[in-house]
Amino acid sequence: MAVMPRRSAAAVADTRTVVLDVAVKRASVEGLEGLTIGTLAEETAMSKSGLHGLFGSKERLQAETFARAVEQFTREVWEPVAGREPGLPRLRALIDRWLAYHRKRSLPGGCFVTTATVEFDARPGPLRDAVRDARKRMHEALAADVEAAVRAGDLPKETNPEDVAFGLYALASAASQAIQLEEPGASARARRCMLALLGVRD
Repeated sequence: MAVMPRRSAAAVADTRTVVLDVAVKRASVEGLEGLTIGTLAEETAMSKSGLHGLFGSKERLQAETFARAVEQFTREVWEPVAGREPGLPRLRALIDRWLAYHRKRSLPGGCFVTTATVEFDARPGPLRDAVRDARKRMHEALAADVEAAVRAGDLPKETNPEDVAFGLYALASAASQAIQLEEPGASARARRCMLALLGVRD
């Protein structure tokens, strides 16, 4: 009896990436709880058993979808400015990149981490932990650049890096929601507020 050849590890990885990209777009609108093996199987033209074989469970699919969304956001927003001078120059570049990401609606549901935060902030478990850790990493990166700006003399010595980082993140989240709701001038207003936190005016 003929034996079907096993798919290579690279082929499996490519298939997983395609499925996760579809899952990220769907979950940005419907939430991670809205993901189902059946719906994704239809959208990706895969069998339910094949899809289940890739992830094993809905919980694993949710976790990998969230990780993929964070990876995409990092690649589009944070990595392009990583080479900028630490401190105020990088913060300003990051603000522009972050808001541009929201304006072009890279995901139909807006900021994935913001959506996942609303979905899981009161629901203890692995997904809540993943959301908290992603937010923590972003806050730490922001605070490090604020601290660098203080050391460079670009911000007052009494500036609290954690407070400024909290404010920048909150404004970016609010900007995503306002842009999704098509509020007039949302991006420009968010940019002014974010720069004001840094004591900058254009």
